[in-house]
Amino acid sequence: MSEAQKADFKAAEKFRADNLIPKYGDLAVNANWIEESDIFWYSFKTSAGKNFYYVNASTKSKQPMFESKYMAAELRKLTHHPYNDLDLPLKDIKFEKKSTSKFTFVVDSMKFNFDITTQKLTIKDTLWKEKKKPLWPTYSSDSIWIAYAKNHNLYLMKAKDKDSIEIQLTTDGERYYSYAANSEDTTKNKKVKANADWFKNSKKLYIERQDERKVKDLFVVDVLAQPRPKLQTYRYSMPGEQFVPQSELAIFDVATKKRVDVDLKKWKDQTINVEWTSQKAADKLILIRKDRPLKHLDICLVNAETGVLSVLFSEETWPYFNDEYSRLSVINEGNDIIWWSERTGWGQLYLYDGKGNLKNQITNGYFVTGRVERIDTLGRMLYFEAFGREEGVHPYYSMKYKTSIDKGGMALITKEGANHSFSMSKSNKYFVDTYSTVDKIPEAVLRDNNGNIILKLEKADLSQLFKTGWKMPETIIVKAKDGVTDLYGVMYKPFNFDSTRKYPVISFVYPGPQTESVQYSFTVTGGKNVALAQLGFIVVNFGHRGGSPMRNNYYHTFGYNDLRDYPLADDKYGIEQLADKYKFIDINRVGIYGHSGGGFMSTAAILSYPDFYKVAVSSSGNHDNNIYNQWWGETYNGVIDVEKTITKKGEVKDSLNKKKEVEISFKGVVEKNQDIAKNLKGYLLLVTGDIDNNVHPGNTLRVVDALIKANKRFDFMMLPGQRHAYGNDIPYFDRLMWYYFAEHLLGDYRTNVDLLDF
Repeated sequence: MSEAQKADFKAAEKFRADNLIPKYGDLAVNANWIEESDIFWYSFKTSAGKNFYYVNASTKSKQPMFESKYMAAELRKLTHHPYNDLDLPLKDIKFEKKSTSKFTFVVDSMKFNFDITTQKLTIKDTLWKEKKKPLWPTYSSDSIWIAYAKNHNLYLMKAKDKDSIEIQLTTDGERYYSYAANSEDTTKNKKVKANADWFKNSKKLYIERQDERKVKDLFVVDVLAQPRPKLQTYRYSMPGEQFVPQSELAIFDVATKKRVDVDLKKWKDQTINVEWTSQKAADKLILIRKDRPLKHLDICLVNAETGVLSVLFSEETWPYFNDEYSRLSVINEGNDIIWWSERTGWGQLYLYDGKGNLKNQITNGYFVTGRVERIDTLGRMLYFEAFGREEGVHPYYSMKYKTSIDKGGMALITKEGANHSFSMSKSNKYFVDTYSTVDKIPEAVLRDNNGNIILKLEKADLSQLFKTGWKMPETIIVKAKDGVTDLYGVMYKPFNFDSTRKYPVISFVYPGPQTESVQYSFTVTGGKNVALAQLGFIVVNFGHRGGSPMRNNYYHTFGYNDLRDYPLADDKYGIEQLADKYKFIDINRVGIYGHSGGGFMSTAAILSYPDFYKVAVSSSGNHDNNIYNQWWGETYNGVIDVEKTITKKGEVKDSLNKKKEVEISFKGVVEKNQDIAKNLKGYLLLVTGDIDNNVHPGNTLRVVDALIKANKRFDFMMLPGQRHAYGNDIPYFDRLMWYYFAEHLLGDYRTNVDLLDF
């Protein structure tokens, strides 16, 4: 290690996220479209204050909803209280039905009416209190009926009838086999939220029920509970386990109280998701059924009157279905089905008829379509995002397109090379788009549905931020270990950067494979990266093969059956390339950190390449995916089904025995970090929350145990009372990480006890 350097803790604290919030205003326009009109309103805050705007897209006009000083004065007249006209505390703005000029809002405990046309302000309710809506009702679409659960069974009652009688629809509910949204609920005779959904015409409702009675328990202990530490128990299925949740579907008729159970059985341990119900008549629904290895699925039509299920079409894939973008959209009363598929290796959209026949491929090419943003059912147009189609544009930017559902003809409607948002009017004529990149100030514009800018709305005001010395990060591109795949990322430098110095480099990682943690839209903080860099580090954050599904099927499934090791070589090789390119990076002082999957990866990295990574900080890592949740490990690492021949008692087991039964069990083993704990050479800090019921603390403690048995020096902290995200203790964790990297990468060993004693 080179000569010890002093970490700039004051700069890191200055540019920590909480301290930067007052230095900039809004970064995007949140358009609130007024009912069926082409008019919307929004608020936007800059260093000059917050203003409220009213935009008529059809006339291309933008005006203040009111003049802020005027509104402050009118409020003062009515309430006798002063208000800051630069930051008016208007909440819960709602336009009246069938009006584009009259709206209500709340200030303190009073509700007001305001008319944009007359600019008249009146008090509507002097004792207004925000009514806390009860959480238990699930209203029918016509608001006549309420569905709810009690004692794990399903009930109905009239919504507006004070003397309404409870109607009990089921009697077979119990804990872990419940009609309640929370199957673990232990309350008695109390109305709770039901796991119910209504058909559009309110004639029927359905329940997707999970049988978790055989799923095993998992436990955490809340040591801060008063007056005694409290055991928290929950059901949690793990990869390869015999007993996992079992899916069921039941449909209930409101008028007759008749129940129809749908026979879904096909694959062992299958899962289902209802995607659509008929709009006019409550006569059918469409669902997706998947097998446990996630290699086969059926799109199924269910007759809601009889419960008869028929398969419309099926799909097979390898190694697993991409749940991030795999979506089903049903239009035209079930006569048209839009389906996303990776059957070519690139996610594209396909149109099927209501009988499951393929009509046409809507999109086609070597790019990935993402979310469907809007379907114009009358105009038969589709508005959606796609990645990687435009030559020379960053492949992770969400570019927006439109196409005919029937004829194709894909057209780009956001031409700027940037990440774009999308908020469209009900008429489908206009949309609001805020676009930016990690090194470009966000701009918001109003476009027509061809993408033409018809009105510039806002540009984020960063003037106060720049005065602090804040600077934009830089984009980077490196090659994966295969030498041909581009990996995209961001580099964060100290704001007092000196190109003649040598800086340690820290890699912020998250391996995916459902996403990459790299920022591609504008960011002030880069998560924790901006503050961390100010200590005197170069912080880099780039993707790895096996990461984002925005690329293609090969890219995001690269790590299949290798869940621990697949991103490591790319991260190491990427850092080496950056050190070759930038002489200010000291390749002999490399750190790495990450949370959750990033905690798993950062520990795996320092244990797999102990001579390369010198320091790792790993928080809440799923270090042992064999005890992480079933879906994650089985999806991304793989699971195999094993057939066992079972002979009934008293029968002879031979090839002629016709009464043999076949039992299918599943096996899945994931490589884990504790297996390579003996490799540790550098400095490792492991952190977890003690009541993390997502990634159980046992994931971290098993690595701790292995390190102890290997006689390794390391550091460990358990944060009491914290779930997976650490909540209010994040600032403490940030500073703890700063000190750890400062000590072991800079040689700045301070003796202060108070973390804020800079």
